Amino acid sequence: MDDLVQWLGCRLEEDERIAEAATPGPWHAREDGVAAEDGESRPFAHTDSRLGGVDCEHIAEHDPTRVLDELTAETKLMAWALKEPPATAEKVLRPLSEPYANRPGYRDEWRP
Repeated sequence: MDDLVQWLGCRLEEDERIAEAATPGPWHAREDGVAAEDGESRPFAHTDSRLGGVDCEHIAEHDPTRVLDELTAETKLMAWALKEPPATAEKVLRPLSEPYANRPGYRDEWRP
């Protein structure tokens, strides 16, 4: 389980680094893309998808502030799980790792 803990911790740190480097939220969906509430009216992301409006809403809803809040919650949950018996910890950590299953280093035996 130590490998899972280390690997998952690295994924959370990587997501945190990316979110902290991005334009902070809140973000807002617009007809022509996604814009941040940073004092500028221009959008910083555009889409030409036929689902452009829905795509923009999704992107705006998952702005860096929300990602950082989710990472904080996941880190707290991970810390709590590591204080529990190993079987309980695995029941918590395996599902936490599943969104990262497409990343290098993920092991099939970690699947819930």
